[in-house]
Amino acid sequence: MTGSKGLTVWTSSMFIVGAIAGIGVLSLPKAVEDTGWIGLFFIFVFIMKSAYTATLIGKCWVMIEDRYPEYRSHVPDPYPIIGEKAFGHFGRNLVTVTNSIFNFGTAVVFMVLAANNAVTLLSNYTQVSFCYWLLLLSVLLTPMTCLGTPKNFWYIGIGATISTGIACVLIIIQTVLDKHKQPIVYHSETSTLKIFTAFGKMVFAVAGHSIFPTIITDMKKKNDFYKSALLGYSIVLVMYLPTALSGYQAYGRDVNVNILKSLSVGHIAHITELLITVHLLFGFVIFVNPICQQFEAIVGVPEEFTWKRCIVRPSIVLAVLFVSESVPHFGTILSLVGGSATTLLAYVFPCVFYMKLCRDVNEDRKLYSRHVVNNERTVTQKSIEQSPLLDHLTEEEERESAFECEIPEDTSRSSSGTIINGPIVIPMWQKILNTKIVIIGILGGTAATVSAIIDITNPESLSVPCYVSLQGAGT
Repeated sequence: MTGSKGLTVWTSSMFIVGAIAGIGVLSLPKAVEDTGWIGLFFIFVFIMKSAYTATLIGKCWVMIEDRYPEYRSHVPDPYPIIGEKAFGHFGRNLVTVTNSIFNFGTAVVFMVLAANNAVTLLSNYTQVSFCYWLLLLSVLLTPMTCLGTPKNFWYIGIGATISTGIACVLIIIQTVLDKHKQPIVYHSETSTLKIFTAFGKMVFAVAGHSIFPTIITDMKKKNDFYKSALLGYSIVLVMYLPTALSGYQAYGRDVNVNILKSLSVGHIAHITELLITVHLLFGFVIFVNPICQQFEAIVGVPEEFTWKRCIVRPSIVLAVLFVSESVPHFGTILSLVGGSATTLLAYVFPCVFYMKLCRDVNEDRKLYSRHVVNNERTVTQKSIEQSPLLDHLTEEEERESAFECEIPEDTSRSSSGTIINGPIVIPMWQKILNTKIVIIGILGGTAATVSAIIDITNPESLSVPCYVSLQGAGT
């Protein structure tokens, strides 16, 4: 399933679906209600943009492997390395901080949602409040977070993917049934604040770029990541559009920011909530793990299991719990994280880093012609034509720069099958597209962040933190 030397295209695409699906299934119906019918088009556009920028991350990593042999084996922090090779220590630190904010914020969202689901599932059996469920789930999750690295809990990733897929089908079935019970549905008027807040939810729902570099480094053929990205996002598109459309048409202005709360009470709704809760608990472990590893490296905790891990990781879970108890609102947290960190990781960084790395390659080799080394350690026109990273060059440019040469025997081939040390030409249309994505990402992300902050600080949307009143409830 993972191939003899790494993940296959299919397996990698499943990891992509498992990482980005789930939250979107719950939040996108409300996002479409806040934007109107055009929200469905926005979802499609964001998925296409995210798939495109995901392929850029793949190309960035292949370029780094080709230029720096020390990164041709597995590395724990590939995204910060991409930032470092593009913009030095500043780029690395920026990516590290942004990645940490995103993963931490995602863990908070998963915790809040899981606690909400627990309240609904067991409301007929216990009167335990939302705030108490946050405490109980933290205790339950802490031992799971002490598992080493993803290779030690691969079954958690598979479980999250399967549970989300089944839940998505059940949500669609239940919304269709509810629509027949209430054929006339009214929709609310949209507003600028609603649109920008929905922007954050949509971006969050389609962006898993913080973990994509890790998937790439584990692939058998890293040049094939674009296939995994396209396949994975195609599956997500098939899941998201029907779910968002059915929820929008079935409930209208009454749709909850968490669509599970809008489903009619019954066996389908209970099973769906249970599956989503399983996904959220597994997802919490997945997103907290990179933060734990990074912090452990800073404080000097060894890789093998020791008592130090039993102190560091529960402390991080405690920090997530504190934020969850302070802002127990799924929707506002989702918009805030989606509008800030996600837009940088998914849209701004991939485009900027890709163009910068391509320029660096050209500057490093400006006195030399482009050369591509094939399996026989010589350069041929055929090997140049087959290089996926150089498909932007014209046929004339390929002929002019192709020549035959020898390389030292100690130069190892990258895992992509080629070594690229020459100029990479980015066509004008791609430069324009990348620039537009960066501008839209910055402007839209800023607007969504400001809107989320306004929503959080709005007295009407605030609730008393759980450590002030344990009877508080998340929404």
